[in-house]
Amino acid sequence: MADFHQTGSVATLHNLHQRPIAELERRLDLIAETRKITLILPSLFSELETPALEGIVDELAGARYINHIVIGLDRADADQFAYARDFFSRLPQRHDILWNDGPRLRAIHDGLSTARLAPEEPGKGRNVWYCIGHTLASANSDVVALHDCDIVTYKREMLTRLVYPVANPEFPYQFCKGYYPRIANHKLNGRVTRLLVTPLLLTLQKCCGPSDYVEYLKSFRYPLAGEFAMRTAILPDMRIPSDWGLEIGVLSEVWRNLSRHAVCQTDIAEHYDHKHQPLSEEDATRGLSRMSMDICKALFRKLATDGVTFSTERFRTIKATYYRIALDLVEMYYNDAKMNGLSVDRHTEEKSVELFAANIVEAGNVFLENPMETPFIPNWSRAQSANPDILRLIREAVREDNAR
Repeated sequence: MADFHQTGSVATLHNLHQRPIAELERRLDLIAETRKITLILPSLFSELETPALEGIVDELAGARYINHIVIGLDRADADQFAYARDFFSRLPQRHDILWNDGPRLRAIHDGLSTARLAPEEPGKGRNVWYCIGHTLASANSDVVALHDCDIVTYKREMLTRLVYPVANPEFPYQFCKGYYPRIANHKLNGRVTRLLVTPLLLTLQKCCGPSDYVEYLKSFRYPLAGEFAMRTAILPDMRIPSDWGLEIGVLSEVWRNLSRHAVCQTDIAEHYDHKHQPLSEEDATRGLSRMSMDICKALFRKLATDGVTFSTERFRTIKATYYRIALDLVEMYYNDAKMNGLSVDRHTEEKSVELFAANIVEAGNVFLENPMETPFIPNWSRAQSANPDILRLIREAVREDNAR
């Protein structure tokens, strides 16, 4: 049953099941006549071969309020790009595919790399950055939404509820984050949020003192959700990480650039399931192990910019405090799951906590050993300043790639 609880920091827009989704969509159809809405879909080619993306495309075909769909395609050769064009051709909306591994966009990327303006490593962050660049180059958008391409339980209602708060001119919101319960197949999911982010934020408050920024992050019910929408006007000045700290990095930029009164979160789904990453205990460059490292580094970097001083001793204290708080939360999650007839493997949960605790220290060491690291991709305002033709070049490259 939905509630109406507010944290007081970030507005929460609940789904109280009193308004039919068709009514929201009719309102969005009217709004979209004067406020154009773009959807960004960062995708790996491998996701085109899954039922999840098939279902997403089928649902999106009915989203009449979407003016433009920008698809970032990674890890695709020429034949796979041709397949992708056919795959997305059934979308009735205008849509462009960024063939990130194609010769035209690779040449642009190499030029930006020479100027030290390009994302240094491949991944979702780089994909999204180029999609943002193309969206700005297209100059036909007032609102931009983004969601992942591996959502097994996708329904168009998710996008409708995500976009509505920032598209509605009667609302003050410039950024909206989606949230949902991570429950599927009678299991409690969302391990990184539950077992790393939540206890780590509590730990940072305890070890580093009160922080408005940490309190702000704590206000989000699912801070690692890959679904968010924003006014296009704020995109040029947003810096995002190129690693798996993307979601935390976006929230940090929103905190830096916007008043909290311009930020909200909204309940977009009753059920949500997607591709699950392995824990990857043996390989710190993959899976949830890599993700946890990148998230920790993103948090430490942001707190450092707010004046928090870190040291080896402080990271050891953070690790010990985190471990105790996380184990207490494991107990709470276990009891909550049992109360609701859900399955939780306590052994796996505590193994995850042990790995995350070790990665907190490792991320701290990386932070201390690399004081000159610049993890954020330069924002598009800077890229345009360095090369005033860059957006035109991207627009033309994408147009030529998509020409039939």
